Amino acid sequence: MSKVITKQNLDFLKKIKKNNNREWFSDNKDIYEEAHENVKAFSNELLIALQELDNIEKLKLYRIYRDVRFSKDKTPYKSSWSGAFSRATKQLRGGYFFSISPGETMIGGGFYKPSPSDLKLIRSKIASDDKPFRKVLNAKKFKDTFGELMGDQVKTAPKGFDKDHPSIDLLRYKSFYVFKSFTDKEVLDASFYKETIKTWKSIRPFFDLMSDVLTTDMNGIPLYE
Repeated sequence: MSKVITKQNLDFLKKIKKNNNREWFSDNKDIYEEAHENVKAFSNELLIALQELDNIEKLKLYRIYRDVRFSKDKTPYKSSWSGAFSRATKQLRGGYFFSISPGETMIGGGFYKPSPSDLKLIRSKIASDDKPFRKVLNAKKFKDTFGELMGDQVKTAPKGFDKDHPSIDLLRYKSFYVFKSFTDKEVLDASFYKETIKTWKSIRPFFDLMSDVLTTDMNGIPLYE
């Protein structure tokens, strides 16, 4: 087990970004395996910590191999590590996420491309009363940690909503997530593990709100037992 991301790990990611081809990867498979074991151990330590704070269904550590079938970019490998932790049961919504990459490390989570029915419910409740959403999103700790809400948006207004609706800035979102960025120096510091958990703790008010939104109807009646 490891609670520290090693310098050798980040060095590997820098090298594969410059040498993104199968020949180099094959010649340096041992370096890859060492880096992969490091991020697996780090991820499992995060899982243990999260399970003490939340009901986590599973950890998904994404492979370094890229799916190039439908991409213009045919480079075979990613130059980052990423993973997601799903919350368990229908009552708990949202997911924690991390992406470790030289100069681009992000810790956060949220709701990426919710189903059409979930998105409709979220928008309907925002349109009905946006105060609970703004209270969470504008809370000082949340703003200081993450800044603004992120996610793809429609250009004008989603179908069924007026472009002049007072909550149109929130109604435009198609995904709802937040991230905090970390420098390479911060990633390599021994405190990065604790800072990651601290960052995820800051998401909980958002998750709690959205879980309530997605598990009750417009009258506040539970949708699930």
